[in-house]
Amino acid sequence: MSRPLQAKLTTTEHNNSGVSVIQSQTTASVAGLQRVPKLLPSAVGVLKAPPPSSEMKKPSAEKDSDEYRQRRERNNLAVKKSRMRSKQKAMDTQQRVNELKEENERLEAKIKLLSKELSVLKDLFLEHAHNLADNVQPPAGNGGGSSPAHNPNDTSANGQ
Repeated sequence: MSRPLQAKLTTTEHNNSGVSVIQSQTTASVAGLQRVPKLLPSAVGVLKAPPPSSEMKKPSAEKDSDEYRQRRERNNLAVKKSRMRSKQKAMDTQQRVNELKEENERLEAKIKLLSKELSVLKDLFLEHAHNLADNVQPPAGNGGGSSPAHNPNDTSANGQ
């Protein structure tokens, strides 16, 4: 008629904390008995029940009912809206990527132009500095460093 209940006991260590957790699982084939969820150890040693299985969920509405059709319609609209948002977000992101690429190209062209300008200005500066260095004459070595206005060998109009 009915089978006797079978019990299974196991002892396990949990996280080397020295606390033993006893799990028991009872199986019965007796009609009318409800299955009791098995308690499992959690990370902190507190026993938790596993999530409810599909057997314990509330019964869904019949596929022919108005409630079912309304829920399906709402769900279909929500899915459609979600997909549209996702596509719009992807398009916005792609547009932003294109804008940033264009800006990057403009900035790289500007860098190249400014680098050329800097090079030209450096060359001009170095040429000017070299010309100044060539025009500066060291003082004459004839004893006093006389100025050209007092030079007795000068036959120019200033020297008279």
